[in-house]
Amino acid sequence: MTEANNGIRVTDWRMVQNRRAETTCPTEGKRLSRSAANAAQKATGPKEKPPNNGVFPLSSFIGEKIMTNIDQSGTFTLGDRTVKRLGYGAMQLAGPGVFGPPKDQDAALAVLREAVAAGVNHIDTADFYGPHITNKLIRQALAPYPDDLVIDTKIGARRDENGAWLPAFSPEELTQAVHDNLRNLGLDVLEVVNLRIMFDAHGPAEGSIEAPLTALAELQQKGLVRHIGLSNVTPAQVSEGRRICDIVCVQNHYNLAHRADDALIDDLARDGIAYVPFFPLGGFTPLQSSTLSAIAARLDATPMQVALAWLLHRAPNILLIPGTSSVAHLRENIAVAKINLSDDTLKDLDDMAKDVGSA
Repeated sequence: MTEANNGIRVTDWRMVQNRRAETTCPTEGKRLSRSAANAAQKATGPKEKPPNNGVFPLSSFIGEKIMTNIDQSGTFTLGDRTVKRLGYGAMQLAGPGVFGPPKDQDAALAVLREAVAAGVNHIDTADFYGPHITNKLIRQALAPYPDDLVIDTKIGARRDENGAWLPAFSPEELTQAVHDNLRNLGLDVLEVVNLRIMFDAHGPAEGSIEAPLTALAELQQKGLVRHIGLSNVTPAQVSEGRRICDIVCVQNHYNLAHRADDALIDDLARDGIAYVPFFPLGGFTPLQSSTLSAIAARLDATPMQVALAWLLHRAPNILLIPGTSSVAHLRENIAVAKINLSDDTLKDLDDMAKDVGSA
């Protein structure tokens, strides 16, 4: 065993896998000893080839956190599970336009493994990413899954042969989507399923969600889903959803420049419900970008890091799921956990958003 390229070169992939004291059988949910896990692996097929010519990040070999301690981001709950507030979104692991396979599959697998090695225990995905691509990558990279890992997924959309996004709300489509997620992730039950509302391709639009949410709640009652969330919804739809079943999280477009959900976030925080923003830098104007860049330079950080740090400061129920297909970018995102924003900096960021909103 020799050090190489800031990593550790190993001659046998099992040396990395066996750093875990135990592993979980993904099909039966049972605990296996190291020897039993190795025997099971031999019985199911050839060993996975190690990526990068056998060179692994030091963090994945010794189980240390990379760059910074992700625990500094804090924790919040998703149903009865506690997750770190800094998670990972798998959307960018698919091909261009979230359609088709990644250009570099080994790089995609490396990002997932590095995220978990760094302490990430909340991964957001969907089987319509690809479609079917990201879930299969997650299974290949991470199964058997660590006990503390929470994978949340989304249903309610599908892709046509050209990659267009289409609603998929019928009971049959929702049932098929749940089974697709179970199969491609290699799970017996889905921890969190978010119902993606597709009434308008450009954002939340009013309309009753009773029919699709009731269908999802029935799948929950059958034991296929543990917890239910909502995505791309209005406050009225959140209220309607909570009358139908327990809602553990809401995923919506929200960032410094797009703050329509300010009141909703505070309401959810009071009730212990997580808010998971997507597009943390989406929709920024050149004016906002230059102001944000100036603040980032002052803090010796990147604009994305400042935007993510602001979200962590915004409310205790916000869970971040920044996505990337790059290990280097992943490490930048994880480093956000150690960024502290002063009251003056928070005021500057709030003023930036107000100035642009009134322009």
